[in-house]
Amino acid sequence: MHCELVVPDLFSAGAEGRYPALEVLLARGRRKVEGPEPELLERWLRHAFRLEGKGIPAGALSLIAANQDPGSDSWLRADPVHLRLMRDHLLVVPAEALAISPAEADAFCASLNSHFAGVMQVHAVDPARWTARVFNHDLELDDVPALQVAGREIPLARARDRELTEIQMLLHAHPANAEREARGEPAINSLWLWGAGRAGKATSRWASVLADDPMVMGLAMLARTRYRSLPGDAAQWLQNAPEDGRHLVVLDALRAPSHLLDVDKYHQAIAALEKNWFAPLLRALRAGRVGMVTLHVPDAAQAMSFETVRGDLRRFWQRPKPIGHYA
Repeated sequence: MHCELVVPDLFSAGAEGRYPALEVLLARGRRKVEGPEPELLERWLRHAFRLEGKGIPAGALSLIAANQDPGSDSWLRADPVHLRLMRDHLLVVPAEALAISPAEADAFCASLNSHFAGVMQVHAVDPARWTARVFNHDLELDDVPALQVAGREIPLARARDRELTEIQMLLHAHPANAEREARGEPAINSLWLWGAGRAGKATSRWASVLADDPMVMGLAMLARTRYRSLPGDAAQWLQNAPEDGRHLVVLDALRAPSHLLDVDKYHQAIAALEKNWFAPLLRALRAGRVGMVTLHVPDAAQAMSFETVRGDLRRFWQRPKPIGHYA
């Protein structure tokens, strides 16, 4: 069995502490540069699944994950955000930092669909991830999710696009936002539009895909690849996993705390990955249950991977280094 892990933000500047299993996989593995520059997870996935067209149709893929058919229409992701107005720019607070309840998401989407009937249709895949179809109009959008720009300065013009102005006015006056503000929580005052396009075709080199992101689930379903949500840990998965084949595991738990600058949660998340994934897989590699472990870090200074087979573990002269060494 070849287990491939994709771990964005593994080499975040905030990475500290010692993680023995991870450090062995990085030190003893054969390092390969996969690209000259950092690459977003979404773009890495598009290339890995050989997705047709430009960009990644995150909206259509998320809809597929919700067991709905996007048909031949163009869908986009329209994720709820809070925009904070500064003097000459905006700061984006993504949904991952907003604690949106399912009831709030349903209420916001119902109001948007009622107001924009025949113009736009919005569907909440989950409280933090919404999709939208804009009738009779194809939007050309980038493939950068709101989380990726959390806390960064955004030009005012980016949020004053004509398509967003009326949406922002409706959300601003929504009763659910009055309740949020009364509780001291940021209002959901805009949508972050990204990932537009049609589903197209995809192919997969993996026998199975494990992930919690609906966009990844949609990719797997589009490529007719077995999919399941992440289990509690690698040991649990290996109990019933096949003896051979290539398997992709998307571990994106570091992404939110990294971009939200939550150092404590980042350290908790990487410690959990060490305990639940890196250590069990290293044990399975030593025991011969797994033939190869590959760590993909697409957003490192250079997109890179680390491939480790059992024999590589004997390279004792490759001394493990703290994770900060790779940042």
